[in-house]
Amino acid sequence: MFFDNKFIFVHKQITMANSTEQRPHVSTDNNANQTHYYVTLLIAIAFGLAGTFFRFIQDSFLFTSISNILLIIGSFIAFRTVFKIMK
Repeated sequence: MFFDNKFIFVHKQITMANSTEQRPHVSTDNNANQTHYYVTLLIAIAFGLAGTFFRFIQDSFLFTSISNILLIIGSFIAFRTVFKIMK
């Protein structure tokens, strides 16, 4: 503190840290980039596309059943693979 013309001036210096503390590197196992996940998703997409194309072949119970089964199998494989990636 110092006095100057009946006023009191308080001078406080605030210092901030100039350097950051070094943290250890985080090692992550990037599970999503494994090749077998892409292959499995490709197979699931192929099942889904085959089910979609079977739906337009002929309007009969057999082809409708085959297309529904292929779509269910493709959806099941795709959801299972995506949830394995997210795990």
